[in-house]
Amino acid sequence: MTSRRRSPDIPVDAARSRIMRSVRQAHTGPELVVRKLLHAMGLRFRLQRRDLPGTPDIVLPKHRTAIFVHGCFWHRHVGCSKATMPRTRTEFWREKFDRNVERDRVNERALADAGWQVLTVWECETREAQTLSNRLCAAFGTSATGEAPRQT
Repeated sequence: MTSRRRSPDIPVDAARSRIMRSVRQAHTGPELVVRKLLHAMGLRFRLQRRDLPGTPDIVLPKHRTAIFVHGCFWHRHVGCSKATMPRTRTEFWREKFDRNVERDRVNERALADAGWQVLTVWECETREAQTLSNRLCAAFGTSATGEAPRQT
């Protein structure tokens, strides 16, 4: 296995390093928005299941559904204004983003092959709570209040 450590000849900006260390992997703002909506719908879930491929952010075992809440920048949300390319060290970033996208694809395929439904919620989607709520209600066949939709 090769190390992905930075070459010692490439200087690292201390401010950039501090910023990158502050990026959270779990319990992020967008993830909390999704969790709040799911809870309001009466759905119960588990967090960060390490026994599943990719360690999904939210897992609903009853529905065999895994939810990934992806940052648009890190996971390259196509067409999103947040998926920008840094101006410096572009080759490094391109490789990093390509690895992230490929890893996401592999994890989603592994979950699907194991019989799990996979939902990806993008960071930018969490800004429109009603739209996201409608999407989650449709995915789980429930209303925003946790009641099953009425059959007419």
